[in-house]
Amino acid sequence: MKGPIRGQFYYLYLFMDIFSRKIVGREVFELESMELSAEIVDKICKMEKIKKGQIILHSDNGGPMKGATMLATLQELGVMPSFSRPSVSDDNPFSEALFKTTKYCPEYPANGFNSLDEARDWCKVFVDWYNNKHLHSGIKFVTPTSRHEGLDKKVLQLRKEVYIKAKLLNPSRWSKNTRNWDWIDEVFLNHPKRKDDVEIKKVS
Repeated sequence: MKGPIRGQFYYLYLFMDIFSRKIVGREVFELESMELSAEIVDKICKMEKIKKGQIILHSDNGGPMKGATMLATLQELGVMPSFSRPSVSDDNPFSEALFKTTKYCPEYPANGFNSLDEARDWCKVFVDWYNNKHLHSGIKFVTPTSRHEGLDKKVLQLRKEVYIKAKLLNPSRWSKNTRNWDWIDEVFLNHPKRKDDVEIKKVS
C-alpha cells in the first residue's frame, strides 16, 4: 500500500477463512514482521475460539510467516503451518483473489494513503463491506459473514425454492435447469485429483 512519500509503503496483513471467505483478521503496519504476524494469529485464535488441531494456516513463503517466532506461536496454538509450493503461481488462489478485490476496489486511492491511520481506516471500511455486504460469487452470492455463521443454508434453500416455483409457473422461459443453489459443503485449497482423471491421463 503506497504511503505519502515515494518509496514508502504500508503493509497489509489479511487472514481469511477459505471455507466462508470471511476476513477474520486484518492489520496495517509500517513494516513486515514475524512478531506482528504471530500477534495477529494469536488474536484471531482467541476471537474465533479456535481449538488446537482445528485449523491449518496456509501462506506464502514470506519471512513474516516462516520466521521462528511465528512458527513457535503456531505450535503453541496447535495450528499447523502450510506454505505455497515454490514456482506454483496458483497455490493460494483464495488469497490472490482477495488481494485483487482489495486492489481494484473503486474506492482504493490510486495515489496512495497520506498516513498510516488513513490506511487503517480505509481497510476497516473495506473489510466491513467485504464481510457483511459483498455478495461473494464463490459462495453462491451470500456474504462471507452469513456463511461463516451458518446462515447461508437457509438463504440458499429459499432461493432454490423460488427458482423451482418460477420454473413450474413458466416452464417455457427455462431452456435448461435452474441455477444451482446447493450449499457448498467442502472447499479445497488444491482440489485432490479424482481417480478417473488420473486414469485418463495415464491412458492418454
